[in-house]
Amino acid sequence: QVQLVESGGGLVQPGGSLRLSCAASGSILSMYVMAWYRQAPGKQRELVARIVQDGRTTYADSVKGRFTISRDNNKNTVHLQMNSLKPEDTAVYYCNCGATYWGQGTQVTVSS
Repeated sequence: QVQLVESGGGLVQPGGSLRLSCAASGSILSMYVMAWYRQAPGKQRELVARIVQDGRTTYADSVKGRFTISRDNNKNTVHLQMNSLKPEDTAVYYCNCGATYWGQGTQVTVSS
């Protein structure tokens, strides 16, 4: 069983930055594929970024060059650094572990 807790969401102006964190307990994150998803009101949940066990990463086209996913194996934590935020990035962001476990989500709102 894996428990995931996200943090770092909030309200930010367009062009600003936020750093999301996903802390895990119950297992070792380095063993799993980790990912961040997001869901905006009235839309389906979508993949934002993924990092596999060897550190390779993939990103949605809409966030390439602006978002960076990383993992800190010592702290059993995954981060999502979000720069140059746009209003269309507004959503609830979810951490996912091994395509099975989900966090509770953290709200990100980009607005002036």
